Amino acid sequence: MKPIQLLLFLAGLSAAPVFAETTTLDLPSIGDSTGSIFSPEYERRLGQAFLNHVRKQADIIEDPEIETYVHSVGYRLVANSDNNTQAFTFFVINDPLINAFAAPGGIVGLNAGTIINSDSESELAGVVAHEIAHVTQKHMARSAEMQSKLSLPMMAALLGAILIATQNPDAGMAAITAVQGGAMQAQINFTRHNEEEADRVGLQLLERANFDPLGMPGFFEKLQKNSRYFAQAPEFLRSHPLTTNRIADSQARAAAIPRKERYEVSASYPLIRAKLIANGFRNPKDAVNHFRRELERVEHVDPDGVMRYGLALALLEDKQYAGARDLLAALLTEQGENASFLLAAAEVEARQNHFPEAIRIYERTEKLYPDYRPLVLNFSRTLLQAGNPGRARDLLKKYGKYAEPDLTYYDYLTRAEAESGNPVEAGMANAEYYFLSGETRVAIERLRYIITQEKPAPDYYQMERIRARLAYFEQELQIEIDLKLTER
Repeated sequence: MKPIQLLLFLAGLSAAPVFAETTTLDLPSIGDSTGSIFSPEYERRLGQAFLNHVRKQADIIEDPEIETYVHSVGYRLVANSDNNTQAFTFFVINDPLINAFAAPGGIVGLNAGTIINSDSESELAGVVAHEIAHVTQKHMARSAEMQSKLSLPMMAALLGAILIATQNPDAGMAAITAVQGGAMQAQINFTRHNEEEADRVGLQLLERANFDPLGMPGFFEKLQKNSRYFAQAPEFLRSHPLTTNRIADSQARAAAIPRKERYEVSASYPLIRAKLIANGFRNPKDAVNHFRRELERVEHVDPDGVMRYGLALALLEDKQYAGARDLLAALLTEQGENASFLLAAAEVEARQNHFPEAIRIYERTEKLYPDYRPLVLNFSRTLLQAGNPGRARDLLKKYGKYAEPDLTYYDYLTRAEAESGNPVEAGMANAEYYFLSGETRVAIERLRYIITQEKPAPDYYQMERIRARLAYFEQELQIEIDLKLTER
C-alpha cells in the first residue's frame, strides 16, 4: 500500500494535572468530513468505529449524572447551530489534564480536567462549542488529502493506533506499523484558518445558547499561561500553538458581541465539577482533605452547598458513611429538592446495603424527577442489588418508551429480565446492547439463538419483534460489509 496522508484535526487542549495523578491520555481531535469525501453513512460508521476504539483504550466515565450534564451542555449548543440535524455523542474521559477532541460522526470527548480546570460554565461551553464547530464546519474534508482507497476499518484501526500512541509512543508506533503493513504513515497537520473558524463559529454558538462568549478566550488564555510553566510545551501547543494573536482575535470578537444582563448558568455545573474533583483523587482521603481545606479557606461560607457536597462524596468514597450521611441530610434540609443531593444520599445508603432507606429516597426523587436519566439508572441498579429485578425492569421499560435507550440501559434491562425469569426478553435486550456496542454480527447471532430455543420458546408477539429487529440488524450488517467494516 502506498503511503497515505491522514489529517488528524487536533483541537486537544493540554495542561498540567491539578487534582489527580493518573496516566495521561492526550487524545487526538479529529475534524469532520463532507459528502464529497465521506458519505453520511460512511462518516457515521467511522465515528462509531472510532468511539469503539476509545471505549477500549480510554477510561470513559459512566456516571449517569456526569454523562447527562455534558450531553445537556452539548445539545444546548448544537440546538443553536446552523447545522443542527447532525447527531452528536458527548462523553467524558477520566483524565485530569485539559483536553477535548472531535471525530467524524459527531463524536465529542472531554477530559475530566477540562471541567475541573474551568472557572465557569461558559468556559467549559467554549471548549465544547469549539469542538462542535470542527464537526459542523467539515474541517477534515476541507483539509485532508487522502487516498480514496483507504477503507473504513483501516482508518478506524489507524485512529485507534494513534490513540494508543498517545499513551505509549513505542506501542503506538508498533500498532501503526501493523496497520500500515510497514508502509502506511499518518501525518498530523493543521491549518490556522480551521482553528480560527472554529473559534468564530464557537463564539456564535455560545452567544446564541446564552453562554458568555468571553468564556472561550478566557479559557484559551488560561491554557497559554499554564503552558509557560513547562520546559517543553504540550503537543497541542507545539503542533498548533495558541498564539497571542489568536487569543486576542477571539477576545475582540467576543467583546464585540453585545453583552446581556444575565447569562443562563446551570445549577448542575458546580456540582458536577465538585463530583469530578472528589472522584479524581487516587486516595479518597486526599479528596476529603482537599474539600476540608476548601471549606476552611472560604471560612465555612458555602451558601450553595457545593463544597459540602464534594466533601460528602469524598467521605462516601472513603467509606466514612456516617459523615457523608450527616452532610447530605443537612444539605437536604436547605435544598430538599436538589437532585444531586438526593441521589448522593440514596447512594450512601445503597453502599451500606441499606436498601429500604435507599429506595425510599429514590422514590422521593422519582416524584420530583420521574424521567431523569440518572434517577432511573441509579434506582434500577439499586433495585437489582436489592433483589427486586421485577421493579427494576418495570422502571426501565417505562423510561424506554419515551427516552432513547443506551448501553447502560440495555445492560441493566438484560439483567433485570434475566433475574425476573424472562430469558427471551433478556436475550432481546442483550442483542440490543451488542448492536449499540458495534457488534452487529453478535447481535444477530443472539436473536437467531433465541428463535431456535424451544424452552422457553418466544411467543407470537416476541417472535414478531425478534424478526423485525433481525431484519434490521441484517440490513445494518450488509452496510458494514459493503463499507468493508467487516468480512462477509
